[in-house]
Order: sequence, then structure tokens, then C-alpha cells
Amino acid sequence: GADDPSIKGEKRSSIQAAMSEHIKENSVDGRYVLYDPIDDKVLKLKLDDLHDGIVQKSDYYVSCADFTSTNGTYYDLDFMVVEKDGEYRALQGFVHKVGKNKRKYHLENTPDLAAEEKTEEKSKSFIDRLFGN
Repeated sequence: GADDPSIKGEKRSSIQAAMSEHIKENSVDGRYVLYDPIDDKVLKLKLDDLHDGIVQKSDYYVSCADFTSTNGTYYDLDFMVVEKDGEYRALQGFVHKVGKNKRKYHLENTPDLAAEEKTEEKSKSFIDRLFGN
């Protein structure tokens, strides 16, 4: 898979630890439980392998892992990981590949809410200054 070699050392291991933790916290009887909105079913997947590759898309780090369903189907799941104050947390996993069929998704198109809020704050303070509020 894709990999950004500039993500290294403690950051890389923290991102992978966040994924492992998320998978563990959302597993029942050793299977990661995930709703798949495309196929409209709940998946119960066994973790086979965490990938080494990590890339950054928009505000998220993304890395993937291989899973197997109860009927033996191969799933490649991608995980969104965020960093806040040096802490890394996986927000969710989603299906990137079922068997050999890839699914497209675009995290890059995600609006940056924090930037929008900052812009609003700036415009408010400008207007406040303008009208002396």
C-alpha cells in the first residue's frame, strides 16, 4: 500500500498503536464489528495483519489492515487516525476492499471545520472592531 516515509519513529508507532486500540475496543469475541453501509450489513471481521504503510489525507492519517470475515472473505479496511495534543486516536475504520474489489473514497474532500471556525472568529472580531462592539 501507499506509504509516506516522512511519518516515522514515535509518530508512526503511535498511529499504529491507535489503530490496534480501536480494533480491540470495537471487537466482540475477537472480531472487529463494523457496519458496512454499501452492502448494508454488520461485519464481524478477524484481524489478520496491520499494514506498515501510513499516509496523510487532509487532517487524518490513514493506514490499513487485512481482515477475514466469518465466511472467509478478505477485507482491507482503512482507518482514520487523528492527532490532538500529541495523542493519537483512530476514529473509525471503513471498507477499502472486499476480495479484489476496491472502493473509492475521498477524505481529501473533507472540509476543515477548524479552519472554518477560525475564519468565522476572525470575521467576527473584524466586524466587532469595525463597529466597536
